[in-house]
Amino acid sequence: MQPSVVLALETSCDETAVAVVQGNAVLASEIASQIKIHQPYGGVVPELASRNHIVNVKPLVQAALKSAGLDLNGIDAFAATSGPGLASSLLVGNTVAKALAVSTRRPFLAINHMEGHLLSPFLSEKADPCPSVALIVSGGHTMIVDMKEVGDYELLGRTRDDAAGEAFDKVGKMLGLPYPGGPEIDRMSKSGNPDAFDFPRSMLHSGDFAFSFSGLKTSVLYRLPEVVDGVNWLPDMCASFQEAVVDVLVEKTIAAAKHTGKDCVAASGGVTCNSRLRGQLTQRCAKEGLRLLMPSHALTTDNAAMIGYVAGLKFAEGFTSSVTADIDPNLALA
Repeated sequence: MQPSVVLALETSCDETAVAVVQGNAVLASEIASQIKIHQPYGGVVPELASRNHIVNVKPLVQAALKSAGLDLNGIDAFAATSGPGLASSLLVGNTVAKALAVSTRRPFLAINHMEGHLLSPFLSEKADPCPSVALIVSGGHTMIVDMKEVGDYELLGRTRDDAAGEAFDKVGKMLGLPYPGGPEIDRMSKSGNPDAFDFPRSMLHSGDFAFSFSGLKTSVLYRLPEVVDGVNWLPDMCASFQEAVVDVLVEKTIAAAKHTGKDCVAASGGVTCNSRLRGQLTQRCAKEGLRLLMPSHALTTDNAAMIGYVAGLKFAEGFTSSVTADIDPNLALA
């Protein structure tokens, strides 16, 4: 029996995304980025984000259907991110998906954005979801999850203050780099010395799986007056900061895998675009004999393909949502 065809929308923050997914096959994936719109403000402005979602969503739905070679009659179910995220942004995708479901008399599925990230490595690898330790580093979220099976998750630890992605962007702003700061720091780090500045590895030996990056951000701020004008210190600063973040993420993830006895690590979210994190995770997992799954770069940042994939898995198990179900900006994963 062929898997169901799902049209999914993702509008939890500033990317407007629409995808058509059948099982682990992505038939179409369309994304409209708003980075240039929010760049002058150094971060996402909720009102601007929701306003641009409204402008982008219809043409993206049309483009996704055309790319997939389908019309609305060829869609078996509609899905949208219901949380967590910005309320005004979530409402756009949710409302459109519900309207399409009602008008075509098809089911609607409300999907957790973080579950989309968690399962995205399996979509990218076209592998069946398996028990694993998941590192999710996406936007305002940094967490380690024990995934027993699809829908059965235990939160092992999360950040107590800034998420890793937030720390990258805030430090990038401190250093005068363009928004978003994460990719810029990664780029600058390639020519820098990661040992040039001795930054703290907060909570590295705390004995649990919680994170804290606020102190690291403050440490960067306090070191800025020490830099010498005319000296090319920026690559070294970026590399040293990045190394401190990556060390903690990698060590905590490996420790969680050993703690749970899992032999598979799944890392996901926008920060897994970072070349140093990908390289260090690959190296450590190989050394420890762990299977490592990471999404392709296209599936690391917010996208609707991961939402459609999760919806397809849940729909196959008989799960659907009410069209009267509300969004939840603070929706928890576990």
